[in-house]
Amino acid sequence: MEQKIVAIIGKPGLYKLLSRGRATVIVEALDASRKRFSVGLHDRVTSLSDISMYTTEEDTPLYKVYRTIYAQTEGKPVDIVPSKASNDELYQFLASVLPTFDRDRVHPSDIRKLIQWFNILVNNGITDFPLDDDDDSLSSNDEG
Repeated sequence: MEQKIVAIIGKPGLYKLLSRGRATVIVEALDASRKRFSVGLHDRVTSLSDISMYTTEEDTPLYKVYRTIYAQTEGKPVDIVPSKASNDELYQFLASVLPTFDRDRVHPSDIRKLIQWFNILVNNGITDFPLDDDDDSLSSNDEG
């Protein structure tokens, strides 16, 4: 996944990192507005490639989860409306793509954000979720 796609704590959505300055970075919103603005040192900016999902084993990088979702949806956005889905629906969805997720540490709000971000990426044509040599599939077991 591109190193240039970031999340900003306290701001909804995803952003494309355009440039870096001494004490700021310039980002562009990945929504219809395409609004550009600078983000200062006081804001916490996190690359999507640095985010993982809690599992009962090793934490799983977000791009691996997105790769599985992408295969499951055949490259289309997830058809769940995160803001309207029940907690049970959200947990069932995540279990279908990441069966080993940690039910004690992954909250419904995390799954909502996972789906929202995935849909933003797909709608913007950002689907280059990298493959690892040591990685077969997240949902390789036949249960579920």
